[in-house]
Amino acid sequence: MKLIYTYLKKYWGYSILAPLLMLIEVVCDLLQPNLLAKIVDQGIASGDITLIVQTGLTMIGVAFIGMIGGFGCTIAASIASQNAGTDIRYELFTKVQSFSFSTFDRFSSSSLLTRLTNDVVQVQNLIMMLLRIFVRAPLLCLGGIVMAVSLNARLSLILVVIIPVVGITLFIIMKKGLPLFAKVQVKLDRVNQVVQENLSAIRVVKAFVRERKEKKRFHTANKDLRDMNVKAFKLMVLTMPIMMLCVNLSVVAILWFGGIQVNAGSMQVGQIMAYINYMTQILIALMMITFLLLYYSRAQASANRINEVLETKIDIVNINNPIVAPITKGSVRFDSVSFHYLKSPPILKDLSFSVQEGETVGIIGGTGSGKTTLLQLIPRLYEVSDGSISIQNQNIKSYDLKTLRESIGFVLQNTILFSGTILENLKWGNQEATIQEVEEVCKIAQAHDFIDQFPEGYNTVLGQKGVNLSGGQKQRIAIARALLKKPSILLLDDSTSAVDTATDAKIQKNLKSYLRSTTTFIVAQRVNSIMNADKILVLEEGRIASIGNHPMLMKESLLYQEIYRSQIQEGATDEE
Repeated sequence: MKLIYTYLKKYWGYSILAPLLMLIEVVCDLLQPNLLAKIVDQGIASGDITLIVQTGLTMIGVAFIGMIGGFGCTIAASIASQNAGTDIRYELFTKVQSFSFSTFDRFSSSSLLTRLTNDVVQVQNLIMMLLRIFVRAPLLCLGGIVMAVSLNARLSLILVVIIPVVGITLFIIMKKGLPLFAKVQVKLDRVNQVVQENLSAIRVVKAFVRERKEKKRFHTANKDLRDMNVKAFKLMVLTMPIMMLCVNLSVVAILWFGGIQVNAGSMQVGQIMAYINYMTQILIALMMITFLLLYYSRAQASANRINEVLETKIDIVNINNPIVAPITKGSVRFDSVSFHYLKSPPILKDLSFSVQEGETVGIIGGTGSGKTTLLQLIPRLYEVSDGSISIQNQNIKSYDLKTLRESIGFVLQNTILFSGTILENLKWGNQEATIQEVEEVCKIAQAHDFIDQFPEGYNTVLGQKGVNLSGGQKQRIAIARALLKKPSILLLDDSTSAVDTATDAKIQKNLKSYLRSTTTFIVAQRVNSIMNADKILVLEEGRIASIGNHPMLMKESLLYQEIYRSQIQEGATDEE
């Protein structure tokens, strides 16, 4: 309810108007049984046609006013709920955008997707129901009780029996419903996860002929969701017959005891009809409350999941009065830097080194040695666990995050392009760049020639994740995109792994001449990509095993010599 109140108060006008209009509809509904009793007991009993017609027209007029109230309530409730749902979804998306990489490690992408879609819809629908059914049902129930008691207090003793039975039923349903619906959302997460993995990796699935296995995996997840849904909705199925039993028993009791009073002359037939109508309204209102509470249980599970994201503490934030001046010099220093992921042993251990402005630093090492993690610490995508990183002799934590990251160009290990044109993807680096600037960086990244061969050139539309480009082409576009930022620091995370050796050599040569004042970090698996670097870090199990330039390492580092021989000398032998 706190979540709902937070996002509804902005639309307080519609939130108040909806219940007021619903109140009109409820009052009109409560007037109808009394008007019916008047027709039966006064009009029909005395044969007064005029009274029957007048009262009948009054009933039609009251029904029309009630219809206007109900219609208006639906419109106002729809506006409030849709706007609140839109705001919740936007806040969720905004919060997710502020997550650090370590926070993303806690939430799977499939779970976040479910929370942004299905969970928000559940809360949005609940808001709609609260402004309509939650207002209508209690008012109709209380109004019906008041009208029934005023009509015949003795007969209303039936309510003393039936309402506690219904109340106990609702309590049991609420108690059992919430945990079940929470499990439904978890099962839905799993289905989304399987679907997302298969759609994003469909080529791998087909290449390894895994269709049958993946169908089985999806069937299992889908079946689990179905079974949990069936288990949860059994409660809803069970409530309907219980409520109908209560309605029918109440009608029988009214007819029985009411008939006795009619025979005694203390009650009229029309009053019996009116009383049955009021009793039906009361029990229908209780049924609506039951349905609402069931839905509330499900929506509460969704709201808890939404709140889990919204209340997640952002672990990487600006300090008070951060430095907002652009970073113009890319000198970098690591002082005893260590890092570990959540509940994992240290990935990086006590790294200390310094890099001058304009230097190129190569980083090489075995799988899992921490090469990618080292780069991700510089723009604070992860926060160091111990030690500090400085740029321009200032701790990176003292910089405004936007300033820091705008000064750094990053080409990720897994190249990501977005649907849209090649030009739109390139301009992620600089929205104000001219076509001449775009072409210049594409020539440096060896991307201009293949882009120019497309019929639409730079306006070629890319499919999802750049599906109509090869791996090497995507990497070259990603490099050009980073260069277009004109960064003070450039991070290349194995960014030419899908490019042939000759093209890689051209890119490295162009980068060296183009980025004279830019500090460049190059993570590579191939020695060829970093041989000409000013400084090379050789990582082993998260530590710096050796540091120096290529000639120095060839003399002093056994690990670097081993990597060099395995790639260069053995490669040359194979070619011969």
